[in-house]
Amino acid sequence: MRASVAHKMSQQKYTPMDRTERFHIIDQMLVNRRVVTRAQFLDALEVSPATFKRDLEYLRDRLAAPIVWDRERSGYSYDYGEPGSEQYQLPGLWFNTSEIHALLSMDALLENLHPGVLSNHIKPLRSRIRMLLDDDDHSVEEIAKRIRILPATAKTVNSDDFQVISRALLTRKRLSMVYYNRSDASETSREISPQRLIYYRDNWYLDGWCHLRNALRSFSVDAILHLEIRQVAARDIDEEILDRELESGYGIFSGADTSEAILRFSPRLARWVSREQWHPQQKGKYDESGFYLLQIPYSQDTELIMDILKYGADVEVMQPRHLRRKVIERIESMRGLY
Repeated sequence: MRASVAHKMSQQKYTPMDRTERFHIIDQMLVNRRVVTRAQFLDALEVSPATFKRDLEYLRDRLAAPIVWDRERSGYSYDYGEPGSEQYQLPGLWFNTSEIHALLSMDALLENLHPGVLSNHIKPLRSRIRMLLDDDDHSVEEIAKRIRILPATAKTVNSDDFQVISRALLTRKRLSMVYYNRSDASETSREISPQRLIYYRDNWYLDGWCHLRNALRSFSVDAILHLEIRQVAARDIDEEILDRELESGYGIFSGADTSEAILRFSPRLARWVSREQWHPQQKGKYDESGFYLLQIPYSQDTELIMDILKYGADVEVMQPRHLRRKVIERIESMRGLY
């Protein structure tokens, strides 16, 4: 039995440590031993001399590690400069697979922002991200070519307006704006205290206190027709109030007063929906017939109804009755077109 286990273990593929792990080991050996020979590094890292050389060059050139060769003691050490100088610390950015994916997503998101939007700030940020992602075996260009993020239904945003909003947010000033209501093609002049920018479903929204309505509102940035900063201090709203008023219900246009929707998905579709997150406070379970029951809080039903309709005959609104009635009315209207 033991021989069999040993044989299986010997057949397993050896997985070498990744480069960031090697960097950490190099740093710790230099800190703990002060002077480390080349042979000691090669033994600990289990890499070729050429790979070790590339690691040293990367640490010196990209991460500014003061690694020097000590001829007297025939080894490598950190050169901290004058006595009492601050010791070098390896940047604390070590990425696992999910974090690499997050960086790739961030890089793609920054690349797809509308031209001119925060461009002066994004360029150095993207350079830093790409430097961190760079690898001897896979260039950033190759990663970008093989991994894509494709935005859907993104609306055009005026880059100048975006920068004005950002400046008002950070300087805590009020905004005066003309806002276009797409539902009835009306325009209203408003003064708002901006609270935060939201990137949701490939579009930008501004959460703010509307002094016209005397309430919190979410505004689609692309629907802003005119915008300027007022030299008046913005009203600050507590984060807990923002979350309760704007994030408690389903979708971007929510509110504190919520209802509970119960949606019944067919067994065929249940395999997909059961793995989706529609809302952080959702509840889901299978019934005895294999249907999936999804319970979610919502305030305004506009976005929820649109998402329900896209599943067609594979979903049924069980509760509440007024939401069910609205969906039926929408289906009847659709049928009238055909």
